[in-house]
Amino acid sequence: MTLSLLTIAYWCVFIACGLPYLAAWIAKVGSFGPRDNVQPREWAAKQSGWRARANSAQANSFEGLPLFIGAVIIAHQLGAAQARLDMLAAAYVVLRVIYIAVYIKGIGSVRSAVWAIGFLVNIAILFVAR
Repeated sequence: MTLSLLTIAYWCVFIACGLPYLAAWIAKVGSFGPRDNVQPREWAAKQSGWRARANSAQANSFEGLPLFIGAVIIAHQLGAAQARLDMLAAAYVVLRVIYIAVYIKGIGSVRSAVWAIGFLVNIAILFVAR
C-alpha cells in the first residue's frame, strides 16, 4: 500500500489508534519506572488524581476505537462522500483529544458531553454514505 492511497479519514484512524498510548504516556511520565513495569497494572491501581484519570482516558480511548474504525471502513465501502467523511473523522479525532484533556483535568460534565458528541459523530459517519 502506498501512503498516497490513504484518505484523511484513514489517517484519522491511524491517529486515533495512537491516542490511547498518548494518554498512557501522560499517566506514566515522571512516575513510572523500570520496577513498575514488572507489574504495571498494580502501579496503575495505586494511582490517584490526574494520573488515574489519564489511565482511565487510555482505557476509554481503546474502548471507543472499534466503533470509529468500523464506521470509517463501512463509510468507505459504501462510497461515502470523501470530503464529508474526512471532516467527520477529523472532528472525531479532535473531540477525542479534547476528551482526554478534560478527563485528565477532572471536568466530568464536559467530558461526558464531549464523549456523547464523539459517539454521535461515529453514528453520523455510518450514515454519511450516499
